[in-house]
Amino acid sequence: MFRFKPIFLVCAMALLNGCTANPATGQQQFTALMSPGQEQSLGAQEHGKVVAEFGVVPSGSALDNYVQGIGRKITAGTERRDVTYKFFVLDTPMMNAFALPGGYIYVTRGILAQAGNEAELAAVLAHEVGHITARHAAERYSQGVLASLGVAVIAAAADSAQLGQAADIGTDLYMKSYSRGQESQADELGIRYLSRAGYDPGAMAGFLESLGAHDDLEKRMQGQGDAEDFSYFSTHPRTQDRMTQAAALAAPLKQANAVTGRNGYLDAIDGLVWGDSARQGFVRGQSFYHTEMGFGFSVPDGFTIDNQPSQVVALSRGTGAAIIFDSDANPRRLDAATYLTQTWMKGQAAGATETLSINGKNAATMSFPGRVNGRAATIRIIAVEWAPDLIFRFQIALPQGASPNLVDEVKRSTYSLHALSAAEKADLKPWRLRVVVASPGDTAASIAAGMPFDSYRTERFLVLNGMNPGQAVTAGQRYKIVSAAGR
Repeated sequence: MFRFKPIFLVCAMALLNGCTANPATGQQQFTALMSPGQEQSLGAQEHGKVVAEFGVVPSGSALDNYVQGIGRKITAGTERRDVTYKFFVLDTPMMNAFALPGGYIYVTRGILAQAGNEAELAAVLAHEVGHITARHAAERYSQGVLASLGVAVIAAAADSAQLGQAADIGTDLYMKSYSRGQESQADELGIRYLSRAGYDPGAMAGFLESLGAHDDLEKRMQGQGDAEDFSYFSTHPRTQDRMTQAAALAAPLKQANAVTGRNGYLDAIDGLVWGDSARQGFVRGQSFYHTEMGFGFSVPDGFTIDNQPSQVVALSRGTGAAIIFDSDANPRRLDAATYLTQTWMKGQAAGATETLSINGKNAATMSFPGRVNGRAATIRIIAVEWAPDLIFRFQIALPQGASPNLVDEVKRSTYSLHALSAAEKADLKPWRLRVVVASPGDTAASIAAGMPFDSYRTERFLVLNGMNPGQAVTAGQRYKIVSAAGR
């Protein structure tokens, strides 16, 4: 049983009328400061922000209908009948799922790609439903700890007031971490709902294990070593204890005919966009391209590009250098130099402004001292007049003592910004998830050889399919791959 001692302390202090028994958990809960009606209003308000930030798979599409059907099965067994549950597939490769108060539940394309069967996707949805039935958001709010919905993605020079003005690089809409007790409780409720819906309740632990393998590989590819503390996004900490607990909770609920739904699931996600979509732009090697906005640029070798919802961040772990690219509306149609000094820097005194031309576009730049991860650095910002009412922006951080070669390479990145030709746009297509059948003699390496990655092909294939290192493929069995061929 999970006990929330702070709640009982509050109740004991003349707030007994604010504590109610939650029908899902059976526990007394202090949620008096956020009513179910307020939960619905908050969810509706924040839902628009989520959709604007990420985009969603169209309502009524085959994939949307498939996810809605799973969601209905899960919520049919919940205790809160006052909630209208709404499910959305976010158009982002980020591996995330979260819930907003009022019944709004989101799962990303990244999650759909990693799940191995319908039961695993159902487990993700059931966990988020558990947060709603347990009223965790109302509980946090009523205790004075409602999560902030905006967190800075990067702070390139945290102790530089000037860069603090410049580095307005967007936010991500994620709820702040739940407590360990709340996460465990959502797992417990989710497993209950999985079982009631006829799914294999062991899918919760299975998917946590799959996510752990994915995170381990991501860290290896980024040179961070093995993952010790897996973070299923900032909202979903995973520990070995949590996996063990999920497996233990599922064991007594096993049913002989529990649904796993592997083949139907593979049919549903065959052809799913994998990675970035045209709406978000594409990372291809050391370049970033946005076909809808019609531009592209490149970064030096050794930089890793992270395409985030509001900006593109390229980091060099070896040197500590950073390049951040984003855009900003320019409704007053200011020239680049005026925009840089009066809008971006908001009149703050900084370095001298220099005008320049980048592939025919007027631009302006300035630099000033700052700090990156506690180290002295030079911060350079560049504003480019991409369209009369649109400014493209680069923020560059170069640690003090950066080699002349690195400085030149980063400068070339700025000058690589260009308008895409019709031929470039035609060549750039999203990668897709494909389902293939293994032939006799196939191996993980042979199937993975056609995937469009420069490295770790076999390892990516194994993780994508929930397989262990060295595990053999089975002839006649279906497997997921990533394909560069458009469909």
